Amino acid sequence: MQDERSPVRTAPAPSPAPLPDRLRDALGAPVRALREAPRRPLLAASAVALLSLLVYAVVRHFVHTSMVDMIVYRAEGAAVAEGKDLYALRVTEWSLPATYPPFAAMLFVPTTWFPVPFLRVAITLGNVGLLALLTHLSFKLAGWPRRELRAVGVVLVTGLGVWLEPVFTTLRYGQINLALACLILWDLTRPDGKRGKGVAIGIAAGIKLTPGLFAVYLLITGRIRAAFVAGFTFLGTFLLGALVLPDATRGFWTEYLYDSSRVGKTWIVDNQSLRGALARLLHTAEPGTLATLGAGLVALAGLAVSAWAARSGRWLPRAEAWGVCCAAVTAVLISPISWTHHWVWCVPMLVLLAAEASVEHARPAGVRRLRWRAAFWATLVAFLSFAMWAAKPVGLAVLDLSPWRQLPTSVYPWVGLCFLLAAAIRIRARRRSAGAPLVRLPGQRDAGGPDAARGRQQAPAAR
Repeated sequence: MQDERSPVRTAPAPSPAPLPDRLRDALGAPVRALREAPRRPLLAASAVALLSLLVYAVVRHFVHTSMVDMIVYRAEGAAVAEGKDLYALRVTEWSLPATYPPFAAMLFVPTTWFPVPFLRVAITLGNVGLLALLTHLSFKLAGWPRRELRAVGVVLVTGLGVWLEPVFTTLRYGQINLALACLILWDLTRPDGKRGKGVAIGIAAGIKLTPGLFAVYLLITGRIRAAFVAGFTFLGTFLLGALVLPDATRGFWTEYLYDSSRVGKTWIVDNQSLRGALARLLHTAEPGTLATLGAGLVALAGLAVSAWAARSGRWLPRAEAWGVCCAAVTAVLISPISWTHHWVWCVPMLVLLAAEASVEHARPAGVRRLRWRAAFWATLVAFLSFAMWAAKPVGLAVLDLSPWRQLPTSVYPWVGLCFLLAAAIRIRARRRSAGAPLVRLPGQRDAGGPDAARGRQQAPAAR
């Protein structure tokens, strides 16, 4: 036996692999995943995905895909490259202005190096690739399905996911929502001990301010260092913008940020935020203080539920996935304007609900229920329905609709509120069934992040 007085020898911590090796491993991971996937399911998923994408290409050709937002981004990049007034530009037949911070416009400069026809193809293919990455990160966040089946799931969701209305509209307009969601989800699926955790969230917030809510999520769930890293990274994007574009930075942060008319009209059905839904429900173009109070209450409730979920990893399966999805839903609900394509967070939401439904379906028949399968299919139908466009009346007539006729015009806010409610019920039920306190103190968060939470032993009914 070892002498108690002798020093205990511990193995040194493994040093991180060189950057080229890590890049090589990251780039080779999709190939390895495809090789490890079951052959017949992978071939079947590939055939379905290819057929879906071919049909999508035909439909896309006939629906006049303008990619108008891509043209705005390119104009912003050109304004930076040519030294023009960034926020004075107006492009396309709709006279659209620049609405993002100066840092974002700086990132758009490379789009000026290529003609518009090339960009249409490149950005469409890039967004399809980002949809695949978002699906992979959503599977990783939820810890579902089994690792060897994830490549099959990524292929299938990528092929069929283009029909989800938020994804379809993102592709149609040439938007950057998928890129922002991938930045955020990549950061949130990294281990909490990583020093750079939070950088990607800070960059996303520097491009478009709404992702800053995820820094708040990190803070209230005990990832203090990551939250500050996100905050300082965002500050770095501001300083970089101020250094390169001082006039534009001053104008954005003192004037243009607060001019909602530059972004669009609050009451139109394109706006699927809580404020837009209230404007239509109250038959007013600007709901004012009531909408502000409602958004404030939803912000508090949504962040409380997301933190409650993340701090319930001991009892709640997929706790981190529930926390992240609740934070994402809260962000798009409380934003003054959330266009339909901002709801690309439907992808991780649907993956999480599918995971819950899969576990539910695997239970013995005597205790099996239909609640999560019903929730999954109802949510999927909502995001596939294009309901707000099917029910869209002409112009201000949307403000004259009865409350019942307005339901399809605000389908995403209703889905988001129901999702937050379902999450709260789920957390409460899991805690009560385990005999746990309904609320944990701030210092009681489980260590190790989402990966550790998934690795803990769960009771058979919780798996």
